[in-house]
Amino acid sequence: MAHLELVALVVPDYDPAIDFFVRTGSQAAGGVRTNTSQASKSRMRLTLIACAFVAGCSPASQDSAPSSDTAFAALQERGAVAMGVDQYTSSHIFESLPDGGRIVLQRDSADSAGTSVIRAHMADIATRFAVGDFSIPGAVHAREVPGTRVMTARAEHIRYLSDTLPHGGQLRITTSDSSALAAIHQFLEFQRMDHREHGH
Repeated sequence: MAHLELVALVVPDYDPAIDFFVRTGSQAAGGVRTNTSQASKSRMRLTLIACAFVAGCSPASQDSAPSSDTAFAALQERGAVAMGVDQYTSSHIFESLPDGGRIVLQRDSADSAGTSVIRAHMADIATRFAVGDFSIPGAVHAREVPGTRVMTARAEHIRYLSDTLPHGGQLRITTSDSSALAAIHQFLEFQRMDHREHGH
């Protein structure tokens, strides 16, 4: 028999996803960000309640496909907040290259506002990544993204350059350091898999 279960979780003091959204206050509609005080962030971490509404026959009998689809939908929602554009009507490319790689994000159709938001996002993460700040991908994927520890440790050996594309922008990542290169490829491969997107 189907059952309904309400689950309440108190968010711990540190969670990369909550930390990003509280710290930046990003809004999907326009990519507008505002600062929040440390006291407010602490209160939100301590009081935020996550509620899961679950219906099904039993955990053992539930199909794994809906769970996977739900997790992907949640990833897409977090991506829309972090990047400022609908992930379902945008295209991502995570391409590994001999000297590093590139991240491409473009709107699927003409959208001047969305294109501007993407370009601002690419410039923002270029600045953040250069100083070892990978909180945005950490928030989108709700976990530490593989490769980022080494990319942080080898930051002085990696160059990040944002550029414009017709319907969005790209982040070019280059290095001549073998350890950094392996980490960059790991970083891109994980995102390719988690976003269900393409590389070349």
